[in-house]
Amino acid sequence: MVLRGFALASEAVLLQALDAITAQAPFRHLVTPGGLRMSVAMTNAGPLGWVSDRRGYRYDPIDPDSGRPWPPMPAVFLQLADAAAAHAGFTGFVPDACLLNRYEAGARLSLHQDRDERDLGQPIVSVSLGIPAVFLFGGLQRADRPQRVPLAHGDVVVWGGPARLRYHGVLPLKPNHHPLLGETRINLTFRRAG
Repeated sequence: MVLRGFALASEAVLLQALDAITAQAPFRHLVTPGGLRMSVAMTNAGPLGWVSDRRGYRYDPIDPDSGRPWPPMPAVFLQLADAAAAHAGFTGFVPDACLLNRYEAGARLSLHQDRDERDLGQPIVSVSLGIPAVFLFGGLQRADRPQRVPLAHGDVVVWGGPARLRYHGVLPLKPNHHPLLGETRINLTFRRAG
């Protein structure tokens, strides 16, 4: 479900919380198990953070760059994730991981499934901030032709249930400018990982 402009009412508080998180755990470019540098910069908030390195993909309570726990999940993040999930029919969603992704022109996210979480019955809630992007929402096989869903600042996408393991990604971002976030797009992805 695409909730157009759902996060706009919380915009100012979300951006303040984002600044506080990235002051403690700055954005960084992770390396895939195959040794490739990801084009999307990322960090995390909450009890668990998603990490990638030569050893693989996993959730970890410790930021490998600082050796400290990830910054706590701000209340505004939890409220927004719960409200969006409930609007899409998933009540009682309490994420324990928020992946923060920063895209710049040319950055992309190839088609993938979110399957590192223990309870695949919980939805994914994805919040778009900043410059526009085209979200790819495919089928249960990588080869299935994905839908192209344009996303703007404040849009929220929620998927779960039978769609929980559908392949998804983001097309390479085109150069653009947002009055609050400049030439970047920030994506907040909420998950119940543990």
